Amino acid sequence: MTVLVTGAGRYLGAHTAATLAASDTVHAVDVVPPTPELAAVLAAAGVEFSTVDPSDGHALGALLDEHSVRTVVHMAIAAMPFREGGRAAMKELNVIGTLQLLGACQRSGTVRKVVVRSSSAAYGASSRDPAIFTEDTELRAVPRGGFVKDILDIEGYVRGFRRRRPDAVATVLRFSPFLGPAADTALARYFSQALVPTVAGFDPRLQFVHVDDALEVLRRAVSEDHPGVYNVAGPGVLVLSQAIRRAGRTAVPVPGLAIPVFAKAFANLSIDQLEYLMHGKVLDVARLISEFGFRPRSTPETFKEFVSAVGSHE
Repeated sequence: MTVLVTGAGRYLGAHTAATLAASDTVHAVDVVPPTPELAAVLAAAGVEFSTVDPSDGHALGALLDEHSVRTVVHMAIAAMPFREGGRAAMKELNVIGTLQLLGACQRSGTVRKVVVRSSSAAYGASSRDPAIFTEDTELRAVPRGGFVKDILDIEGYVRGFRRRRPDAVATVLRFSPFLGPAADTALARYFSQALVPTVAGFDPRLQFVHVDDALEVLRRAVSEDHPGVYNVAGPGVLVLSQAIRRAGRTAVPVPGLAIPVFAKAFANLSIDQLEYLMHGKVLDVARLISEFGFRPRSTPETFKEFVSAVGSHE
């Protein structure tokens, strides 16, 4: 089977492509080339990489046809504004890129499956949130951050694709924040600081998904048929203060109004990520465990492995 992986110029996309290449022929694309380290990962796995503009539907369609692609794994989703282009470039990649890709998949005569990386951000974040989110939980508040809006648009496009291509399998994976020994994410940088700023008055319940478990879920979504939407997170929770203590760090409460002044101390987290550190989010993963037959390692286990890798300040 031939698989196309988007977003392979970045860590998770490159490792997804390399993981899938163990059993399938994989072609990888991104708007940016991979770093030398990620290029080596792709080359070692025998993955062919091309630089493709995600808003170029014709180029994407030609690629699908040229390689008779049967499965598309869409990983080109940015959670943070780009250094160059900012929020506009981020939206271009997330929203326009997804729209053009799904349009190309719809027109393709070979594509039979689409797997889309989504996020728990689809549920938003507010003080009115339920204790646990299932895949059927609806948004409770109007989103403020751009990433939440992008995720809602992306999932809306997937629903449209399902209606227009009922013969194709469409899987949406709503991942909790990624964490792992080698993954360079905003939250990994946040927890790696000796002094960890928190939003005064908030101690949210958090969940993470280990990068290796995310890759296994993606592999199963490609090798098996799992249509629909699935929460992907490590079972169990850690409250923020507990996580900071386990990491051997020191919490520094910051009044909400002062957060812009301390933006760098918050690892320059986006509005969506800051709201996560205020309200938290716990996902019900029963559907994932039941239908995928896979149980990710727990959130406490994932965090412990992360701390072991980055070191403690105790």
